[in-house]
Amino acid sequence: MMPLALLSPGESGEIVSVNVQPHEDKPCCGQCGGERHKGENRIEEMGLRAGKIVEMLSNGAGPLLLRVDESRIAISRGMAMKIKVRRTQ
Repeated sequence: MMPLALLSPGESGEIVSVNVQPHEDKPCCGQCGGERHKGENRIEEMGLRAGKIVEMLSNGAGPLLLRVDESRIAISRGMAMKIKVRRTQ
């Protein structure tokens, strides 16, 4: 497994896990009711969830450009570092 941000352009990977913890070492905000936090929900709304195959289209300076299904998605490098993938053939 490796962070999504480390895929090279043209490489594909299967998402294994999404680890978004906006509070890091702080206790939960108490406003989420114990449900998943907004960041994780946003990633899933963009189609990035375990089992999905993503292709890296651009991995230069600035946001990363990915292909997920028939869509192109731009995400920050920081967010992509929190998404673990397994390279596919």
